[in-house]
Amino acid sequence: MDAAPDGQVSLVDPDARSMASQAKGTGVVGYNVQTAVDTKNHLIVTHEVTNVGSDRHQLKTMAEAAREALGTEKLTAIADRGYYSGEQIKACDDAGIVPLIPKNFTSTSRADGRYDKSDFVYLRRRDAYRCPAGEYAIRRFTSIEKGMAIYKYWSSACPRCALRSKCTTSDYRRIGRWKHEHVLEKMQARLDRDPSRMQLRRQTAEHPFETIKSWMGPRTSSVEPCQRYPPR
Repeated sequence: MDAAPDGQVSLVDPDARSMASQAKGTGVVGYNVQTAVDTKNHLIVTHEVTNVGSDRHQLKTMAEAAREALGTEKLTAIADRGYYSGEQIKACDDAGIVPLIPKNFTSTSRADGRYDKSDFVYLRRRDAYRCPAGEYAIRRFTSIEKGMAIYKYWSSACPRCALRSKCTTSDYRRIGRWKHEHVLEKMQARLDRDPSRMQLRRQTAEHPFETIKSWMGPRTSSVEPCQRYPPR
């Protein structure tokens, strides 16, 4: 296991990998099946089988395969938040594919009763964030995080701000902005204008799986689309 690149060895099926299933606290040694389904006919137009448990790096590959299978130049790729990756979203945008993926909310600030990033308004012409107190967080430096250029912003007014306890536990509230974050903001604006797109995704992507399971015989419990398959 130490010699394996990903620290896993499957004795039954060398290609299979341990990955989390949809049920909490459980997993399966198997594969991750990717499908692209068209919104008109609810047919699977292309698919791929991977042994990578995460979907975050699958968006562009599947979107391009779907575009080729459909023989079209224009394509809108609608996916769930498990596919949210800034790099993948930008890659689709660069390739002329319109991505629609809801954002992952990983910050605990809101849950802890503090302001989160959405409370700070980015001003493009000024290249600064306006905070809830009306101060401006300006760009200070650029850091490289996981290969991505991240701009760092904060305001000099933080230490004496009356709202600091509602904003940060540090002396300064630092805000990170990806170099290409405007691509993510453009996508979010499209989702905000038409939030029904995510309902369309559920009706589309899950339809073929439910049909297949219906063909397999009667069931007494509800099911979810299965993307994790054990080796046969």
